[in-house]
Amino acid sequence: MEYFVNPWKNLEIHSGRTTRKEFWMFALIQMTLTFVAGLVLGNVGLGFIVSLYVLASCLPGIAIAVRRLRDVGQSGHMLWLVFLPVIGWLVLLYFYVQPSKLS
Repeated sequence: MEYFVNPWKNLEIHSGRTTRKEFWMFALIQMTLTFVAGLVLGNVGLGFIVSLYVLASCLPGIAIAVRRLRDVGQSGHMLWLVFLPVIGWLVLLYFYVQPSKLS
């Protein structure tokens, strides 16, 4: 559970690095939680709560993605590639699966 809680705690820390395991565990927990909450709350008419959660979770998601890019030796500005529909996403995925660079 620490993989999910730490990015929420480290929102203000813009320096540092994120390991591959920490990044992917956060992504997995985030997607699972959002999917289950969407199913449960969506069926009882409270789907807007899931939307608010997804909106709030953008900040730790961006922070951990920038730290992961730094960990592989890229600039955090590379995250702007997310706005290039397919090619940008594939490039980011390539960076996210790269091993950490120790320096």
